[in-house]
Amino acid sequence: MRRFLPDLFTTLLVLCVVLASVLPATGGAADILSQAAVVAIGLLFFLHGARLSTDVVIAGFLHWRLQLFILVMTFAVFPAIGVALGFLSPWLVPQPLYLGLLYVCVLPSTVQSSIAFTSMAGGNVPAAICAASASNIFGIVLTPLLVAALFSAGGHIGFSGDILVKIMTQLFLPFVAGQLLQPFIGNWVRARKQLLTPFDRGSILLVVYLAFSDAVVEGIWKTLDLKDLGLIIALDCAILALVLTITTIGSRLFGFRQGDRIAAIFCGSKKSLASGVPMANVIFAGQSIGAIVLPLMIFHQIQLIVCAWIARSIAERAKAAARVAPVA
Repeated sequence: MRRFLPDLFTTLLVLCVVLASVLPATGGAADILSQAAVVAIGLLFFLHGARLSTDVVIAGFLHWRLQLFILVMTFAVFPAIGVALGFLSPWLVPQPLYLGLLYVCVLPSTVQSSIAFTSMAGGNVPAAICAASASNIFGIVLTPLLVAALFSAGGHIGFSGDILVKIMTQLFLPFVAGQLLQPFIGNWVRARKQLLTPFDRGSILLVVYLAFSDAVVEGIWKTLDLKDLGLIIALDCAILALVLTITTIGSRLFGFRQGDRIAAIFCGSKKSLASGVPMANVIFAGQSIGAIVLPLMIFHQIQLIVCAWIARSIAERAKAAARVAPVA
């Protein structure tokens, strides 16, 4: 049963939502926390850039067919599914929740969990490192562009020059600065993962608390009920199941070896909460983002549970096959 329980980080996310629902940040406190979030997001993306080894990313492009497959899944197939969901809005899915589901679909892949699950299943770990890294690098540019194209085309939001400036100053430039300094500080940053992880997660928790504080003040729990939450869970599960099916069948059709297929499945089906929440705070600045990040938070936990089960299943089948092989 332990695999079905939420991890500590997910539990803290839920507690932030509860705290914001009971004691939302307002007035001067909200202003101070908003400024702190701006600084924290900039530092977060600076550390992302400093962690990613440029050599690893460049080496990954040598296996270009696998990398291209994963990038297409992340930034083409996923968004296409999100656009298709638009036919369910607003008659089945309320528009704020649909925008949250669409936002999930345009995000980059995760890094840590994609690599961890690939390793657990006995897949190509170097390829997973490269794919997840490349996805996050491209995501800093592609996710805002996809939001601008898909959200604006649907008349959901306007994409002003101020938003582009904030994306550049709060996301892109800190990341580039981290990459430029990576040869000098990369090893130091990577060696202090346990020290810096609380900062990473604390930044996300701060943004989530602020997002739901704004949403609570605007009456999110008056417009959403348990039926809406159940609908989000069902649609998140459906999206993940569809993408896992496509990555599994597609990686076979492309003739990838077993290790590469495993990397394709886990890197091509995941979405990053660590990048998604801070990016939402910048991209949708000045708007209530509680309903937008809620589907992402739920998708995060679902993908961890499902992918952990798949990784264990693959590993167990491989062990069983290894025991039988000598007898044959």
